[in-house]
Amino acid sequence: MMRNFVSAAAAILCYAGYICSVAVFCGRRLSGSRFGARLFGLLLFVGGALCDYAGRAGVVSYMIMMLSYHILLIGLTMVFFRERAEKKVFVSAFLIAVTTLVENFCVSLFSCLELFYLHAVKRIADPMLGEWESLRVVCAGLVVAALVIFGLSRYFSPVLYGKSKKWYVTLAAPLFATVLMIDAANWGAGRGVMLRSGGNMGLYRDQLFSCAGSCFLTALAMLAAGFYVFGMNWICTEQEKSAQYRMQVAAYGMLEEQYRQSERLRHDLKNHVLALSGFLEKREWDGMERYLRDMRDSAGFGNGETITGNRTVDLFLCQKQRTAENRQIAWECDAQMPPQCRIREFDLCVLLGNLLDNAIEACGRLQRDTACGGVPFIRIRIVPVRQCLLLEIKNSTSAADGQTADETAERTEKESHGIGLLNVRDVVRRYDGTMKLENADGVFGVSILIPYPDGGTAHDTEQAV
Repeated sequence: MMRNFVSAAAAILCYAGYICSVAVFCGRRLSGSRFGARLFGLLLFVGGALCDYAGRAGVVSYMIMMLSYHILLIGLTMVFFRERAEKKVFVSAFLIAVTTLVENFCVSLFSCLELFYLHAVKRIADPMLGEWESLRVVCAGLVVAALVIFGLSRYFSPVLYGKSKKWYVTLAAPLFATVLMIDAANWGAGRGVMLRSGGNMGLYRDQLFSCAGSCFLTALAMLAAGFYVFGMNWICTEQEKSAQYRMQVAAYGMLEEQYRQSERLRHDLKNHVLALSGFLEKREWDGMERYLRDMRDSAGFGNGETITGNRTVDLFLCQKQRTAENRQIAWECDAQMPPQCRIREFDLCVLLGNLLDNAIEACGRLQRDTACGGVPFIRIRIVPVRQCLLLEIKNSTSAADGQTADETAERTEKESHGIGLLNVRDVVRRYDGTMKLENADGVFGVSILIPYPDGGTAHDTEQAV
């Protein structure tokens, strides 16, 4: 009696831990209230326990029991969370696939170990797993599945955010197919269909052969599912990064054209000086004012432009400053580009473009939040520090008090700016630099420190895209 009680308590604790991991995963990756996530976990625990009891009591078959649990998980996810239906179905499919594959792998592996222990240590010629041994391997499988779900929760953000409906459906369908295949194999094993050794090697070796075969096939299915989900995400991310790079190349081309216009103006400076001298001699102040305004507009510069020592960065900052001022965002810039800095101009534009776009968007969200007071601001600091270039961008943000920098960055990724941050990290990594995120008192900051490349490196000689 005591052994049965301990077995039941252990099974309940393991199952509760698994349900907790599922509820936490859904709560982090799908929008919903904390109370809703807890109620989701409670109902999933009760419903799953009833499905398991019905299967063990013979009320329903194994396939019906597993199908009922899968439908229960999908249904509760659809009810208690507020994301798009396709996204919720994909998260459900991912959780079901992870649980089924990991648990089946662990049960097969631990069953092999149990059989070997009973045969080698207990000296049982043809051991069979009893109720106690079966319960132990199932509990171990649940514990490992819960740990895997907790571990994957941290790396799952890029797979979910900023994707289309077609993306979720494309990933969910193969996962469901894999789960059905594994459930069908387990159903066959429960009805005596086993992978046999092919000869008269005895029940013990046939059981070992069957469990090892199931373990191997499940491992292959796990690898295939993992490579498919995260491989597809890598391909999608690279495509989006490439598309953004193409847009940045186009923007860079516009800056070059703007610079050429400015160069033409400087080339005609002699004629302009003569024309202005004529206005001055005749004291035609209105004509002089119009002529100066035309010169300024032709050069593409506004008042208060930033002079850093780098023509491309000057034009780029001027363009972003106009955008910020048009949106009533306070702009502060202290920028000095050292002449010995050999960082490619295109890479500088990638850094400034992505970070300033995110800062402008964050200030726009702050303006839309009527509960927030004050004028949103953007502060830029670009200065040489010994043999490094320090780039700091700070902006006011609507992030909740106490939210960490990583949580703010994750929220930014949710709002479809994650690809831009990936491009920034790529550039920083390319120059062996470091990047630090800070969030305190309603101010979000990004600090980047990049050492100057040595002369003659690929960064110096490679032509801009």
